[in-house]
Amino acid sequence: MLKTIIKKEIQNNIFSFRFLTSLVMLLVIVTVTVFILTSDYLNKIDEYSQRQTEIGNYMKSYAHFNRIGAILEPSQPPIPFYSLIRGLSSDVNIGEFDDDPLPVMFPLIDLVFIVTILMSLIALIFSYDSVSGEKEDGTLKLMLSNDFSRSKVILGKIAGGVLTLFIPFVVSLIVGVLLITLEPRVAWSGADWGALGLVVIGAVLYFGFFYGLGMFISSRHQASSSSIMTSLFVWVLLILVIPNLSPYVASFISPTPSRIKIDRETSRITDTERDDLARKLRSERLRELVKKYPVLVQAEGLSEAKIKERVAKDPAFREAYQARTREVQAAIDEVNRIQGEKADKIWREFGRKEAAQTELSRYLSMVSPLSDFTFLATDLSSTGTRNQVHFGQVSSLFWQAFRDYMQQRVAALQKKDPSTDWYNTPVDMSDMPRFQYKEEALSGRVKSTMPAFALLIIYSVILFLAAYFSFIRYDVR
Repeated sequence: MLKTIIKKEIQNNIFSFRFLTSLVMLLVIVTVTVFILTSDYLNKIDEYSQRQTEIGNYMKSYAHFNRIGAILEPSQPPIPFYSLIRGLSSDVNIGEFDDDPLPVMFPLIDLVFIVTILMSLIALIFSYDSVSGEKEDGTLKLMLSNDFSRSKVILGKIAGGVLTLFIPFVVSLIVGVLLITLEPRVAWSGADWGALGLVVIGAVLYFGFFYGLGMFISSRHQASSSSIMTSLFVWVLLILVIPNLSPYVASFISPTPSRIKIDRETSRITDTERDDLARKLRSERLRELVKKYPVLVQAEGLSEAKIKERVAKDPAFREAYQARTREVQAAIDEVNRIQGEKADKIWREFGRKEAAQTELSRYLSMVSPLSDFTFLATDLSSTGTRNQVHFGQVSSLFWQAFRDYMQQRVAALQKKDPSTDWYNTPVDMSDMPRFQYKEEALSGRVKSTMPAFALLIIYSVILFLAAYFSFIRYDVR
């Protein structure tokens, strides 16, 4: 009996105009989206490669330790999943606005948009009249009069409806994935295919929730016209209001200071205040050093060339100047430590408050299934906030390795030539550590998405139970 109801539901939906429209629309949108996103991914790959080449050329000729920080700032290479899910990569650099304003004004869509917006609307279009519409047609009363139990009817309708929605979704997705595989420069790994499979499961749970929502609303109304209006109202609330309102609610509950204000304060500490303290400590240390090495008085006002000449000829002057270099560097290190600790303390406190606000906003937004699926899809595909954290960790490891390299290299160079300011002199850094980005393992990404999966399952079960009990009491007369 249940199979008969499911089969009838699928047949009725497949031979309807809305099924054909949904299939054609998804095929067109997914195909165009994959084509555009794949082209965008290939452009990003070319730009990234060109940028790395330019950095390499710069390093060969102009690299010195005091000004290389911005050049070596790690950047994440485009990942293959960008051909399907853009995630946070959709944020366009403001500096590029003059060159191409259209991506800012009309952002590209991706699989997350297709599922969260289009599939949720399609699910409601298929389900808003599944009960009230059949009552108006008289078919519901006829079905129940033929010994079909209400529980099996509602279960068959939901199962048949979700299976119907799965057909156009998976067909269009297969076409899109085939287009991706035809591009030889887009190389998906086994982890990418595994992540895609989990994203599809999440998508089924997501539009299954909205199909259940439409069934529930339909079983609470006697007319399909009122059912569709209620469905749209709830859709707007879940899709537009809750996710967009959550950051403002979180900022009210857990406020944080302005990032611009913190940046200005720490810039003052590490810039002007640092320089003032450096001059003070440097003068104090050199004042004491001159008492031990009076010959250093003669170094004041000499050019770098004269100092090098004097160091080469006069062993006593060389010893004194080496001591001077060590004292100056010790003063700089002490200043950097003091001011760095001040700035780090401010940033740590700001980071703690910002992380608390972000986490609260995330929890509040997860009341909406749209947020649940978005977090699920972007985290699995390494295009979301979790990947930002992972990228930050990988970057920190690189910077630590580079700082260790810099200290060892400068110490060796100063030992060889103490009269040169090696922090502001071009240096061959061909042997420096290189930044290498590697995506987080799929197991870690899956673990992080368990709460989102759990919420989608819970929401779907709640909607099913709500639809079930509403239909059990529904007046079919």
